[in-house]
Formats: sequence, C-alpha cells, structure tokens
Amino acid sequence: MVKRPGFENLGLAMQAREFESRSHRMKFLSKKDSIYFKKPEGTAVNYYLFPEYEIHYNEQPPETTQPWHHHDTINESILMLEGEMWAHWLENGKKKKRKVKKGDLVEVENTPHTFINSSKKKIKFVVFRFVPTGKNTSQVIKKDKVLDTHLE
Repeated sequence: MVKRPGFENLGLAMQAREFESRSHRMKFLSKKDSIYFKKPEGTAVNYYLFPEYEIHYNEQPPETTQPWHHHDTINESILMLEGEMWAHWLENGKKKKRKVKKGDLVEVENTPHTFINSSKKKIKFVVFRFVPTGKNTSQVIKKDKVLDTHLE
C-alpha cells in the first residue's frame, strides 16, 4: 500500500462523517416512565416495554410465592440483584428447585416455573423478556463495538 501525505486521517474522517450522518440517540427512562403494577402476591413490577423486548424491575416481598406459570413463545432471563429466592420448575415431568443468589442469572424457556422468596427480606431482580428468533447472533453481539477515538 502506498502512503500518501495528508491522507493518514482520511479513513477516520470518513468514519466520522458516516457516523454523524446516521441517526444516533440514547434514550433514558426513569421509574416514572415505566408501567407500574403490583401483582396479587405483592410483587411490585416496573415494566419497561420496547418493540423487540421488555425489561421488568421486580421487588418481591418476604415470604411470598409467585403463581406457577409458563410462556408459550417468549424466553425470560432473570438477573438476581438483591437477596435470594428459590426457582422451582418442571423438567421432564419432575419438579426441581434451585436457590438463586445475587448475581445469578436464570434462563427460562417454556417450562412451568415459579419463584419463592422464603426469606424475611424483600428481594430484587430484573427480568428480560424477548421472543427468540432461532438465529445465533452471539458473534454480532460480541463484535459490535466501534471505538470512536475521533471524539476523544
């Protein structure tokens, strides 16, 4: 490749123009922007709804059990933020359970499940709900970061 004087930053300049020509934004939502609902067993949920996914912030009171349920189409990923709960689910016709602790992530597909807070403290967790497409996009997700050094 032949280096031409004055063209060293042309690639960066072209990237910057392309970046600036696309529509970019960040969206910030506060709790007051969410849809609040208190479930019959007492779990308080703030729903953040988007066209392709949902995020639910949950606070489940002490000594409460969510009703058994399942989802026909969606998947849920649950990230435990504070406290501990018991996850109960049905697998191959047998009931199973496992303790979920702060920092743990639970992936729920279409199996019947429930979550139990048997402690004396309120627990907090986030639920990510989405419809799986069947496409493996993990490589796109891993590699989709472009450094914008021209902004530093």
